[in-house]
Amino acid sequence: MPALLLTNIGQLVTLQGPPGPRRGRELGESGLIDDAAVLCHGGRIVSVGKRRDAERDSWLKFHKKTVQEVDCRGGVVLPGFVDSHTHPGFAAPRLVDFEQRIAGATYEQIAEAGGGIRSSADGVRKSSRRALAKKILSVLNEMTAQGTTTVEAKSGYGLSLEAELKSLESIREAAREWPGTVAPTLLGAHVVPREYLHRREEYVRAICEETIPQAARRKLAQFVDVFIERGAFEMDEARAVFAAARKHGLGTRAHVCQLSAAKVEPLLEFEPASLDHMDHVSDDDVRMLAGRNTMATLLPGANYFLGLNLYPPARKLIAAGVPVALATDYNPGSSPTSNMQFVLSLACTQMKMSPGEAIAAATINGAHALRLGAGKGSVEAGKDADLAVYAVRDYREIAYWFGSNLCGMTIIGGKIRELSDHECV
Repeated sequence: MPALLLTNIGQLVTLQGPPGPRRGRELGESGLIDDAAVLCHGGRIVSVGKRRDAERDSWLKFHKKTVQEVDCRGGVVLPGFVDSHTHPGFAAPRLVDFEQRIAGATYEQIAEAGGGIRSSADGVRKSSRRALAKKILSVLNEMTAQGTTTVEAKSGYGLSLEAELKSLESIREAAREWPGTVAPTLLGAHVVPREYLHRREEYVRAICEETIPQAARRKLAQFVDVFIERGAFEMDEARAVFAAARKHGLGTRAHVCQLSAAKVEPLLEFEPASLDHMDHVSDDDVRMLAGRNTMATLLPGANYFLGLNLYPPARKLIAAGVPVALATDYNPGSSPTSNMQFVLSLACTQMKMSPGEAIAAATINGAHALRLGAGKGSVEAGKDADLAVYAVRDYREIAYWFGSNLCGMTIIGGKIRELSDHECV
């Protein structure tokens, strides 16, 4: 693989800093370098600094003929986005749910009427592994074109042993065809399927004693997730699932406090990598999370699509020292967007995060939400060469111009993956 030199970078957002997730004031420290250059070789970042320094580099002068130079045209370069919460393994959109919500139905009413998560199970169960893999791969490629280079991908729409394992197999198959990094997550505990509605204890036991052990043995998942909510799973059930995950060597994460309040303290024994949504988190739990490395992953795309007035309390979490990440929550029912740039805009306009805070939450803190912070999420020597170039002059524009794709080039592992005709203006 030839070396790659990105030069004529108007602004380079490095997010260089000490190890660990960014919290409090650190979250807004972007490590900005003007008129910068980045040298990549062997899939890793080799050096980062001013363009004039790169031009004087003796290694570059000696290897000039084997270096591919990329003129970034004065644009902005960021670490590749790390989308640390997505649900790509579904067969079809939920358009009936969409229309019912427009007419005034709530999330819970739609689920009670036969829509919601359970309505996606039939499509997944009937789909072939290859069909699901093609669908997932198409989304991953779409994300690449928008600057995302690392993605967490959940199962959760099969709701049976066979269908959940098939979903994880399809995620693995798509990941093998995509140049970026995928962190697979088992979400068998999404909701109780129809056939177990009056036997929920049996379903939880099946997840713990069958699905988790098989997923772990076949190395299909890195994490196990649980949806803790009215109409989904209760805290005691979540703890049983987390105990099974820990027994089989898998990490944990949870959907919690999305539509109603719940105590997160009972989950902390299992050291979850991330607690996601957190719209209704209590002040006591915020204080308990401060200083820990469990991320609070905020998903404002769901609040937008569900038409909710309340958004996750980003400012309260940041002020308390809780490390905050951002993700799309890409899914067919509550957040059908793959665009992390749009999520940045929502974070700024609806949760009052600064553009710098939002970028850090979507990159370095997203990496820590997947326990990948040692290699991803910032532009530093030794880290993976996952970068995105944006056709803007100022990094704040990425959150300012909403609803479009400003990414002109994505680089994964030191290789250019996507190009467009965007020009800086």
